[in-house]
Amino acid sequence: MAKRRKVNNLLGLHILATLTIRPLHPYEMAAQLKAFGKDEDIKIQWGSLYTVVQNLEKHGFIEEAETVREGRRPERTVYRITEAGRQEAADWIRDLIAYPEREYPRLQAALSVLGVLPPDEVVDLLQQRLDILRLEIDSRRQMMRATVHEVPRLFLVEQEYSLAIREAEATWIAGLIKEFRDGSMPGLEAWRRMHRTGELPEDLSEFMGEE
Repeated sequence: MAKRRKVNNLLGLHILATLTIRPLHPYEMAAQLKAFGKDEDIKIQWGSLYTVVQNLEKHGFIEEAETVREGRRPERTVYRITEAGRQEAADWIRDLIAYPEREYPRLQAALSVLGVLPPDEVVDLLQQRLDILRLEIDSRRQMMRATVHEVPRLFLVEQEYSLAIREAEATWIAGLIKEFRDGSMPGLEAWRRMHRTGELPEDLSEFMGEE
């Protein structure tokens, strides 16, 4: 199983990965992460970058290489990755790839309490999400086609994965909408009646289509 890490923060992993290219000061780290589009891969709190850098240094994964001054700007500390940091980054990536982790998508949280809304409103909301997803999928496909001959696939696999996840979600949502609209969703009438009357059916088997 994946071990508990001293700096258990995906921003920390990306900082380590960035420093494998060359030493950088924190401002340059942020610029590189933005230039590489890493803010699309992970949720980055930019204000915490300096804290993460300090934690990486505290645990010996990076170290001060030099301090530099440009014009009237204050001195900046340039950091380089240590051998321990290289090993940590490699082990961390191995764990993330090899071991599935329980994630908590916001859509899944909403679906778990779907009955709070009436089914007809749910269909409208799902259709709205599906329309947005399809636009995003088309945009990402165009981006992939435009860059596939310019950027090595090694640097596009995370985009392929993101696209595949969105395509799977769109397919699933389209199927669910179809069930709502053709009436094949089990318990649909019981769900509607619950919202009309404000009362739960006495027999929950009605939600299983056994009315």
